[in-house]
Amino acid sequence: MANLDVEDFIQQNRALADQVETFRGYWESEKHWQARREFILRNISDFEDPHLDHLISLSMVWANNVFLGCRYSTELLDKVKEMAEGVVVEDAPVFKTRDEIMKKQQGR
Repeated sequence: MANLDVEDFIQQNRALADQVETFRGYWESEKHWQARREFILRNISDFEDPHLDHLISLSMVWANNVFLGCRYSTELLDKVKEMAEGVVVEDAPVFKTRDEIMKKQQGR
């Protein structure tokens, strides 16, 4: 779903879009929320109402990994990356592990 596709989907599914808006955290920047909202909208049809909290949790895992560099199990990251396929985040931060930094410094 490109940004235009997301906006079209929202216009055609106003009630669903209003529900999804309630999932935004007050701490989320517009950039962060736009990406996480797209993640949710791309996957919401795979989650029935009693399981929406699971989708919201997965969206937060994905966003925390992309925007904050949080690490999770390989299995979990593979799942959310697959779910996020097609979500484009411009200027996403790049994170390095301590080991990567130390290895680079030792190579000098």
